[in-house]
Amino acid sequence: MILPKPLKRALRGAAHRFGYDVVPLNGANTAVTPPATVEPEPQDADSSPPADADAPAPIQGPAGPLVFPPDIDEATQATVEAVWPYTMTSVHRVMALCDAVRYISRNAIPGDVVECGVWRGGSMLAVARTLLELTDMSRDLWLYDTFQGMPEPASVDRRIYDRASAAEVLQNSDRDSNYWAVSTLDEVKATMRQCAYPEERLHFVAGMVEETIPTNDPTRIALLRLDTDWYESTRHELRHLVPRMSPGGVMIIDDYGDWAGARLAVDEYLREQDLHVFLHRIDHTGRLIIMPA
Repeated sequence: MILPKPLKRALRGAAHRFGYDVVPLNGANTAVTPPATVEPEPQDADSSPPADADAPAPIQGPAGPLVFPPDIDEATQATVEAVWPYTMTSVHRVMALCDAVRYISRNAIPGDVVECGVWRGGSMLAVARTLLELTDMSRDLWLYDTFQGMPEPASVDRRIYDRASAAEVLQNSDRDSNYWAVSTLDEVKATMRQCAYPEERLHFVAGMVEETIPTNDPTRIALLRLDTDWYESTRHELRHLVPRMSPGGVMIIDDYGDWAGARLAVDEYLREQDLHVFLHRIDHTGRLIIMPA
């Protein structure tokens, strides 16, 4: 049977979509035949890629093994490697912090950099390294911490994923565990000395933030990072420090996805102040806000 040309074209197109071809058979009829296949040539054993076991083991830190995402740049990777022994935050949160520092510097957002809850100083070391990379040493860095570990939590302070109370978590954890976050002032100062940021620009404020803020704090803030976990401290920081933030400044909340108290404090503050901002999700717990003009 001789098929009309339009029907032949339709059959050929349909066959191609499934990896087949339509070829003449005996000069008249048509037949659908599978495409030719080529067997792969055997390769020498020496040409295969090295086994995963031969790859170097990832760097270990308090937050676990260090694994980089494919889009990380060389400067940020070097900073993450440098701060990894001194932070419990994820690679993505350190990357977001470095990007926030570049943003406030390149856009000339006025103000200092403030962190509440510094532990061993890894995040502020990332800030200082990035500012040095940008040759921007005009900003003071404020580090607030008890430098004695976590204070007593309130009843609202619960771990989000299993609703365990923070008090029970601390009670069932060793004093040197990540939950207690014990690091001395001398240890944090030693961390910050690992880069050449001017010492006169560093302000170490020891004590509970409810007692040290607003007595010792900057007049204007370009970047604010909150990492004290509990409701009372986070609420106090928001009420006293956010009003000092510059328009276009960056606020990072480290514990929004981990601790219910920190999340409640943030949600309450935004609602009370009628702040319509987008909480950008850095990872499962970190959130980032660009302050409105």
